[in-house]
Amino acid sequence: MVGDEDSIVLVLNRLRRAQGQLGGVIAMIEQGRDCKDVVTQLAAVSRALDRAGFKIVASGLRECLTETAQDGKEPMSEAELEKLFLALA
Repeated sequence: MVGDEDSIVLVLNRLRRAQGQLGGVIAMIEQGRDCKDVVTQLAAVSRALDRAGFKIVASGLRECLTETAQDGKEPMSEAELEKLFLALA
């Protein structure tokens, strides 16, 4: 994964939060909750996932700019980073 330990911790926290929210959405659907409530929670899950993805891309940009790579791997190219970023759009 791209990023320093702090970035990784932030991403994992966001993903765990999204996982919990998604569990809540599933429970809401199973309980027959109101459509508005379900969609509101589903949107929150989507935002949490997007933010985790953007954090990963931002870490990649930072790494690319400083030309440091983990484990001796080459930093991502500008084209690769653009492709990743656009995948989230």
